[in-house]
Amino acid sequence: MLDRLLNWIDLAILNLPNFIVALIVFIIALWLSKNLQRWSSKALSRLIKQPSVRSLISKLLSALIIAMGLFMGLGVLNLDTVLTSLLAGAGVAGLAIGLALQGTLANTFSGIFLAVDDILNVGDWIETNGYSGAVVEIDLRCTKIKESDNNLVIIPNKTILENPFKNYGLTTRIRTSITCGVAYQSNLQEVKALAISTIQKIYPPLVTEQIEFHYLNFGESSIDFQLRFWVNATANITSLEAKSEAIINLKNAFDENNIEIPYPIRTVFNSDK
Repeated sequence: MLDRLLNWIDLAILNLPNFIVALIVFIIALWLSKNLQRWSSKALSRLIKQPSVRSLISKLLSALIIAMGLFMGLGVLNLDTVLTSLLAGAGVAGLAIGLALQGTLANTFSGIFLAVDDILNVGDWIETNGYSGAVVEIDLRCTKIKESDNNLVIIPNKTILENPFKNYGLTTRIRTSITCGVAYQSNLQEVKALAISTIQKIYPPLVTEQIEFHYLNFGESSIDFQLRFWVNATANITSLEAKSEAIINLKNAFDENNIEIPYPIRTVFNSDK
């Protein structure tokens, strides 16, 4: 026992420099991981807008630095067998965890892809999987949208990524349209010019755009037309607001110029006379 104890003491003294070096390596790895998490979070803020995704990537980088420090420390101590066992155990554990959390991992990576690809951001108005609303939060598992009736809808990230969705926030200009009718005695050229000039004042088109005016048909009590124009918009609700504003201004312009917007009239004849 005494000889074995002396051998252990000798081995400890001989490996003391290696132990000190391994400890220093691990301490440096801890320091780097702590600071790297903060530095990477600042750097990723320019590329990824979602805080939850930035936090995940920063923590993964931090854990990677710690693992590298641990493996380097074990290598300095010549504990290759322990290192091999750790790597084998990590591989088996990773495989088991991956199989058990397939759905969760799929949603996590889908959330990271949505954040990095910048096709979906908080505040965008989207339509997906039969729901439409403003994006209020994107985390690692799901995306939350608020519908126009103020209800929240929680949709898994994988479902959004695997199905088509419309994002009104990806474009700053959308085209909307309104339909109306004027009396048969109206001057159609005057109606067209007045309607276009009225819309042009409130929603001026860009150089590559134009306001479209088309007469559609002879209705029962009016000649119907359609106006198509462009507005600045990042949400579907903006299109409704634009239509409302256009209708108000068009009605006022027609009233000022004595252009009638007729309503259906039914004439009843008395057969007894």
